[in-house]
Amino acid sequence: MAIEIELPDPSVVVLVGAAGSGKSTLAARHFQPSEVLSSDAFRARLGKGEEDQDATGPAFRALHAALRRRLGEGRLTVVDATNVRRSARRALVSRADDAGAPAVAIVLDLGLEACLDGDLERPGRHVDPSVIRRQWSELQASLSRTGGLLDEGFVAVHRLVRRRDVDDLRIRRWPKIRPSTVPTATLYAVDSTT
Repeated sequence: MAIEIELPDPSVVVLVGAAGSGKSTLAARHFQPSEVLSSDAFRARLGKGEEDQDATGPAFRALHAALRRRLGEGRLTVVDATNVRRSARRALVSRADDAGAPAVAIVLDLGLEACLDGDLERPGRHVDPSVIRRQWSELQASLSRTGGLLDEGFVAVHRLVRRRDVDDLRIRRWPKIRPSTVPTATLYAVDSTT
């Protein structure tokens, strides 16, 4: 059975997952290219390519500037980066709060082997397996904290744990409403394991 996620529009949609988990594929399937801010794309634009780690700082500064601009225009924005560290997510939730927009997390919590396989299956560059293992471990540590990501200011956290759930996912948007009318006190998690 397919999982359906409802998103307020406008909002900040934070994709969370290790390399190879399918974040960019999910973003491309469900959102317009103009709605997606990809850390890899910013690295490619500002550095020598998507893999240019020396361009990471400038890439994320540019990504956050673009996010601030889009939120100021009241536009839904998807952040396609690993976001496995709490500090990375905190900065995005803070930007959303500053704009009065809700932040929603979609967590691709696939098994480590699925992420490693997913990385090998994608065309083009590949991420070092040790980096994927580190990202996966950081995500697991975030999820195992009391409250998980729900205590970070997201209005909703949707956790997908099977490739099938990612592939069959349906996303529906709420009609455009003023961000201040979104019920920020209602926090919930959708977990594909249940």
